[in-house]
Amino acid sequence: MNGTGKEWILEGRTALGIELGSTRIKAVLMGEDYSVLASGSHEWENRLTDGIWTYTLTDVWSGLQDCYSNLAAEVSEKYGLTLKKVGSIGLSAMMHGYMAFDKEGELLVPFRTWRNTMTAEASEKLTGLFDYPIPQRWSIAHLYQAILREEPHLTKLDFMTTLAGYVHWKLTGEKLVGVGEASGMFPIDTETGQFHEKMLTRLEALLEQNYPGKYSWKLRSILPRVCMAGEKGGVLSVEGAKLLDKNGNLEAGIPLCPPEGDAGTGMVATNSVARRTGNISAGTSVFSMVVLEKELSKAYEEIDLVTTPSGELVAMVHCNNCTSELNAWAGLFKDCLETFGRPVEADELFGTLYRKALEGDSDCGGLLAYNYVSGEPVTGFAEGRPLFVRKPDAVLGLGNFMRLQLYTALGALKIGMDILQKENVKIDSLLGHGGFYKTPGVGQRITAAALNSPVTVMETAGEGGAWGIAVLAAYMTQKAETETLEDYLQKKVFADAKGVTLAPEAAEVAGFETFMERYRKGLGIEGAAVEFF
Repeated sequence: MNGTGKEWILEGRTALGIELGSTRIKAVLMGEDYSVLASGSHEWENRLTDGIWTYTLTDVWSGLQDCYSNLAAEVSEKYGLTLKKVGSIGLSAMMHGYMAFDKEGELLVPFRTWRNTMTAEASEKLTGLFDYPIPQRWSIAHLYQAILREEPHLTKLDFMTTLAGYVHWKLTGEKLVGVGEASGMFPIDTETGQFHEKMLTRLEALLEQNYPGKYSWKLRSILPRVCMAGEKGGVLSVEGAKLLDKNGNLEAGIPLCPPEGDAGTGMVATNSVARRTGNISAGTSVFSMVVLEKELSKAYEEIDLVTTPSGELVAMVHCNNCTSELNAWAGLFKDCLETFGRPVEADELFGTLYRKALEGDSDCGGLLAYNYVSGEPVTGFAEGRPLFVRKPDAVLGLGNFMRLQLYTALGALKIGMDILQKENVKIDSLLGHGGFYKTPGVGQRITAAALNSPVTVMETAGEGGAWGIAVLAAYMTQKAETETLEDYLQKKVFADAKGVTLAPEAAEVAGFETFMERYRKGLGIEGAAVEFF
């Protein structure tokens, strides 16, 4: 790894990672030593249109171009260079959802994101058909729900994919996804690393029986090809280069790795792809990923079964809501401060409020809140209502209130993780990443209390999924012939990685359990709010 950042950029000895997250598109240019040479970002937000959480294709491409443009500008500013070539590219995005296209490549219905909870009937029927958990946000649940509704667009359907799969397709012409991303579309057979043949056959037979001759397509024909980490995913086309770089400087022909979801890139970014490792990604949504040694004893509605980018079985607890409501309250406090003539920057605001939470009582002083901006399938809600409630004798203060917001951000996750504990799932290391952990020691300490387990946050975790997919892109071009992803990460990428581990404090563990008793009992209050408000 000889050379400087400027030399690596000039010679194309870099990897570019781009991830389309829920609230931000981020790009990082990574050097041969896995450090970030430059980055760019673009803020965006999903829209609720006709009852559907979505992003438009204009949102996607304008956001990508702005993000890449910001990265290229930073390269120019820091190194005095025009970015023309990189060694490899990786694309990632929020997992799941439904993007349906006709033979001309036109989007048939607005992109249905993971956040939608409109597929309960399909989820229940497919889970029964397969005896395998099929969450509402999975692509196959969205497709089957459309079939149950007999939506007219299905007669024109030619291809379905995810957001990451769509962007990769448009940049390369290749209709494929990485196995981790694929595992959020349709169940994967971990023996073959492909979509589960018996389940495909079972569903195709059911469709033929119930809708004979209605659709010209077969399930196998409309799904993307599944690839393992390290496989080639095509090259950047001339058209793709123009789509990404509106200034026309980026050269075509750059190899791309298979696109992955944010769950897979989070595992890579935290070195959590080996068995008995786990990570928690906490931002707009929160999910935990634990790489299993064996199958669970039965199917659980609260637990998804997905895979690592190398095809290992993973238990995933995915919760739709995490920091959105917390961010809304922070915005209210910001508005209050500004009204009194005290403007405050975001980092100071969040850092101060997060640290204030540690001054609160371990059980939040008897306060209760639900952060359900949208539905929360883990606790059985198709819709959500953000809610704060207290008894007259509860101790209301800023410390308790902020601790409450941090606790409730992990409430639904705690319910799912308790199931894994009862299944006696062994976890040797648990790593946290995402905005929840940005203020040192706060979100990490709350998570340790919630799960009664040590939690580590690494320096690299702050780079997130964009860095994780850049690492996967580098692995594709740099790996030795028989080098596994696990070995590559352990011996090369994370050989000198530094992190901070916090053990749970007994008083806070007990306090969180007291809060959870209140949380479980109070779900009826949330139900009433959904019904009557």
